[in-house]
Amino acid sequence: MDQSQAPLLDALRDYHASDRYGFTPPGHRQGAGADPRVLAVLGREPFRNDVLASNGLDDRKSRNKFLSRAEDLMADAVGADTAFFSTCGSSLSVKAAMLAVAGGDRGGLLVTRDSHKSIVAGLIFSGVQPRWITPQWDRERHFSHPPSPEQVEDAWQRHPDAAGALIVSPSPYGTCADIGAIADICHKRNKPLIVDEAWGAHLPFHEDLPTWAMDAGADVCVVSVHKMGAGFEQGSVFHLQGDLVDPVRLSACADLLMTTSPNVMVYAALDGWRRQMVEHGHELLTAEIDLATYLRERLGDIPDLQVLEDELLGEEASCDLDTTQVLMDLSATGTSGYQAADWLREHCELDLGMSDHRRILATMSFADNKQTADRLVNAMTLWRKAADDFDRPPQLHLPAPAELQLETVALPRDAFFGPTEMVPADKAAGRIAAEQITPYPPGIPAVVPGERLNDAVIDYLRSGVDAGMNLPDPADPTAHQFRVVA
Repeated sequence: MDQSQAPLLDALRDYHASDRYGFTPPGHRQGAGADPRVLAVLGREPFRNDVLASNGLDDRKSRNKFLSRAEDLMADAVGADTAFFSTCGSSLSVKAAMLAVAGGDRGGLLVTRDSHKSIVAGLIFSGVQPRWITPQWDRERHFSHPPSPEQVEDAWQRHPDAAGALIVSPSPYGTCADIGAIADICHKRNKPLIVDEAWGAHLPFHEDLPTWAMDAGADVCVVSVHKMGAGFEQGSVFHLQGDLVDPVRLSACADLLMTTSPNVMVYAALDGWRRQMVEHGHELLTAEIDLATYLRERLGDIPDLQVLEDELLGEEASCDLDTTQVLMDLSATGTSGYQAADWLREHCELDLGMSDHRRILATMSFADNKQTADRLVNAMTLWRKAADDFDRPPQLHLPAPAELQLETVALPRDAFFGPTEMVPADKAAGRIAAEQITPYPPGIPAVVPGERLNDAVIDYLRSGVDAGMNLPDPADPTAHQFRVVA
């Protein structure tokens, strides 16, 4: 296919050139009705480009097929059979894949327990029974990795009737599973593998990055272009190959979840990013990888700051690593990642991608350059001097891996939608959770609806909040009370 084309972008250019006007939504009429105070902040251009996808950019029957042509070009660019664009993020894309593979009473779905909260939401919406795959666990660093092939095989042995498997790779920290081996394990049973590769949109375009899920044999792969590419927030693509997942069913499941008013700007940015990657991606990503190496070396010179790399690979760890995710362990300073993130934002105007009780994460982009990398190094150098005067953070009560694996005793949907009550933390152990509780970021739930709470996880969440942990989803984000099944 002619990868120099960008059907959605070209259609938007032609829309403006034709002086088209619509007596349709959106009501701001390309900014004519927007408050000048809004325009003073946002500018006019976002409103000019906010047009209807059908009966606006395209005609009322989408006869020009701008979207489908752009999706075909995306699939061709990365070697997938089919690509679907989403303007509701990978949160929608992964739910659509789950419904397509396991929706209805089809034996449940193997799901890695280090999944993002959007996957748990998919379990709640669909009523699918999760068959948990235990992730790999670094006991020393209190850190989970994607599951090994052996752990996936074990899950299949325990649940041979499951409809398919879903794993997350790369993790939010850049650690990657052996997708090829896991895909082979699934395909031996004629079952599909879904990979939530939200952090891997860039992987198809450079050989020095971890293997892209489609190249490794996955059946469905979900990527967030806004994370590691150059799309707007909420821009996601899910790819399909092979014959284990029906493309018509997958499209229909996405249609159930997606908005009927998609944002054309999100679509057009996906289209343009694909062309950019095909034409210039290799050189851009080479520069990004080299810059990440430079950044890691500079950060490694800061006292008591450990830039993790080899520690994330090997036994009880991951098989590959995206080194453009720069994960820093600060524990030798006696201060927390929460403190570092707050200090950097307040004193250096820098925001970090993730922080926890001992780490912070800098997510690199091909848009970065030596100046932005040096800015981070200088900020971390200033932080290190200031950290000597930080108050010691409250102690976080870290459960053993076995204690983190809560027992599932009810379907997530049944627990979430059934009768509930709030109970104080000291009365919650032994009760069945009716909500998900997710330290965010990275967004991996510590508690899933339908799991039986225990004292170790309750103490972990309560002490975590005291130490700076953010819990955006429970009814009581202070973790003094828990919503449980009545």
